[in-house]
Amino acid sequence: MEDWLKELSEYAKAEGLWKPGDTVVVAVSGGPDSMALLHALHRLSGPESLTLVAAHVDHGFRGQESAQEAESVRRFAASLGVACESTYIDMPAYIEATGMNGQAASRGKRYEFLLGVAHTYGASRIALAHHADDQAETVLMRILRGTGLSGLAGIPVSRFEKNVELIRPLLRKYKADILRYCDLWAIPYSHDSSNGQRYYFRNAVRLDILPYLSAYNPQLPQSLVRLAELASAEDDWLALETKAVYDRLVLPHREGCQLNRKALLGLHVALQRRLIKLILSYIGLDTEPSSFESVETIRLAASGSAATTWSFDAGSGIRFVREYDELRFIRASEPGRKSVASGGYAYAVAEGTTSLSLPEAEAILSFEETAAAGAQRPGNRLEALFDADAIRYPLTVRNRRPGDRMAVLGLNGTKKVQDMFVDDRVAPSRREALPIVVDANGLVLWIPGIRRSASALVTDATKRVLRMKARFTSDFTD
Repeated sequence: MEDWLKELSEYAKAEGLWKPGDTVVVAVSGGPDSMALLHALHRLSGPESLTLVAAHVDHGFRGQESAQEAESVRRFAASLGVACESTYIDMPAYIEATGMNGQAASRGKRYEFLLGVAHTYGASRIALAHHADDQAETVLMRILRGTGLSGLAGIPVSRFEKNVELIRPLLRKYKADILRYCDLWAIPYSHDSSNGQRYYFRNAVRLDILPYLSAYNPQLPQSLVRLAELASAEDDWLALETKAVYDRLVLPHREGCQLNRKALLGLHVALQRRLIKLILSYIGLDTEPSSFESVETIRLAASGSAATTWSFDAGSGIRFVREYDELRFIRASEPGRKSVASGGYAYAVAEGTTSLSLPEAEAILSFEETAAAGAQRPGNRLEALFDADAIRYPLTVRNRRPGDRMAVLGLNGTKKVQDMFVDDRVAPSRREALPIVVDANGLVLWIPGIRRSASALVTDATKRVLRMKARFTSDFTD
């Protein structure tokens, strides 16, 4: 059993579970696993320079049995000279009052207490007694319920929660080894009567399903643990690759982010799915995991055969929108935020105005009047020149209205603004915000980034030129 302790120490070093000088809170239920963990860590605490604190939660489910477990933990910790913190929670009453799932509620309250103890003692780590058989059960449960590679990775050896690292030093030890360790050191432990109740799925897996399947493979628990280790390593590698792809391809976009669909389609299908899940995780309003169906719906929406403009409620307060070659992931609007479509906007521009801020379009328009002689031609479609003497003031800068038409330069007659937006592949979400410059007679003069009209053209007879320029603070015209 000295080899057992040596293996535990080497495993902790290999996984970086602690370092000399650490204070570690040990979650102790009173069963053989957690009592063995407390004992083993106590034996290692001297050589490894650890300070231990035992922590126990009595959930109040089993009356006197639970109370006896709590007392057993306190006595054992005292015999080792380890500080012990314990609490009683009336979980049956709490569950009745909240209507929560019993196991989920108990887990939440337990972790709340453990994190509180860690904070009180300045502990950076909480040690949990999950072992290899727990790992095998977890992987099999996830297979039965349906899972992906991340689910096959099972219980992680460590993870962070609220800046405290949860560590599992016994994750490679099987129950039989732990029981032998308890017998060797005469470690007292309690038997939880609820472990025999099959209405808990894990108990049914442990008592019935694993033994049945083990008739076909006596090494099934070991095989499942090995599968978890392989899946965990590959999952970690894929997570790093996905993060690198995210940093390279995903751009911020107002209430969320955006991604070019061709860039997404250029990835391997495994990375496509991973990237979509990562985006949904990053911008989600809660921690609800994304379903395979949601991820696959979004992935297929990026294909060349899918509709070019389309939206989908991805859950967790996220809306996915495809607008031509752009894929956008948008958080739910903040409370009280007014959309452009809810009322539109219109600003009057008097002669002599030099600048106009348009918060609805996230843009600034500038107006500069100069002599015609030497006036430079527009550098791009975000600039337009007009004969200043032909302009009818006041101008109005507004968003589009039903029936808007423009006498487009170079075309006979007029064209609907809506059709121009479609021809230029302006995303539907942007059409209600793009500014339109209209003169006093209601003629559409210019749509920044799209077209200028045939009105007020600069000719050889023009004496004064009005240069209009648009600067967008977002990507309305990309």
